Amino acid sequence: MPRNRSLRTVAPLVLVLAGFAGGMLVQSGRSINRAAAEPAAKTPAPPSAARVYHNTLSPIKNPQPLLADYPEFVQPVVELKRFEAPLLVDDEGADLEVRAWRFSYNARGIIEMPNRLKLKDTAVIMVHPWGIDDGQGWRTPQPAGVCDFCTEDKNHYAARHTREVINPFLKRLRGKAALTMFSLIGKKDPIRTKMYRTFDDNPTPAERAAAAKELHAALNSFDYRGEPLPAELTLSADKPVIDYFRQFPGLDASARYNHAGFWDLPVPITSDIDVQHDDVLIFDVDGYKPLKEFLQRSGIRHVLLVGYATDMCFCKTTAGYENLSKDFNVFLVGDATLATYPANSTPRYATNAHISFAALNQLVTQVSWVREIK
Repeated sequence: MPRNRSLRTVAPLVLVLAGFAGGMLVQSGRSINRAAAEPAAKTPAPPSAARVYHNTLSPIKNPQPLLADYPEFVQPVVELKRFEAPLLVDDEGADLEVRAWRFSYNARGIIEMPNRLKLKDTAVIMVHPWGIDDGQGWRTPQPAGVCDFCTEDKNHYAARHTREVINPFLKRLRGKAALTMFSLIGKKDPIRTKMYRTFDDNPTPAERAAAAKELHAALNSFDYRGEPLPAELTLSADKPVIDYFRQFPGLDASARYNHAGFWDLPVPITSDIDVQHDDVLIFDVDGYKPLKEFLQRSGIRHVLLVGYATDMCFCKTTAGYENLSKDFNVFLVGDATLATYPANSTPRYATNAHISFAALNQLVTQVSWVREIK
């Protein structure tokens, strides 16, 4: 499931079907320290009384572009008609302000509204912070392998976005929001379950140090060489285009180019994130139900979602918004995500397009709109 985020979709679908993500889970063999890993079960709060929401839309005069703080990474959103709506989420004792917007064809414009959240009821989740080409050992196979954003240059570009946009955002909210979480591909393995806190365990510093050495050995002992591009293709007289793409598709993340076993390696969280002891790792292969139950046990009602890729994993995987928005109040942090961008030198326009499409049924915020209430 290469993040390639073109790869993000093809890999998750093709490789999962091939058994890359499915199959039996590898058990760590260690005792489960649930007290250290899981929050104490909270008594569910009684349902709050329903309130009447007055869907009054007031035109906004001379609105400024949205998602305009990081134009190098995301093309700002400009729409002719913008409206202000009343306060939507209104938690008693709120200490976090999250302004957000969505798009409605029926309203014929963008609708913005304020929200007031409780930090202790909020989780910050990052989708697929793959540690690829970041010095930890997992790297793009040569000479034609593909992973993550599918080229080394694009992987490094995404890493800079992580360092400059996402990591500071996580650091600002960590220790204040209830949870900081990361989702990754691959089966449960004895290395990552000792490197990171999971739903069931919170490893000791000694366990983490030992696991880091095991990770280095596992990733750096792998042979990252695959086959070269085909030098010759066999084309029929009547359907050469079909034959051409059948033999030379635009994206092939199989063992042919990536080497057998590449997708079985323990993918780490990118080194561009300052991971902390209580940050929680989500294994995609476990599915959505364990994640939902863990969040509910933790008293989570709101999710601030960041990560990669806007058009694929960010929406479709275990911790993607298509799952989370069924059970939680989800806010997509629109400048803390990047879409895949084949045939382009920048993700700006692809990210704009995909986050705008998501805004039909999701609320979108941005880093500067998430502010503590003093």
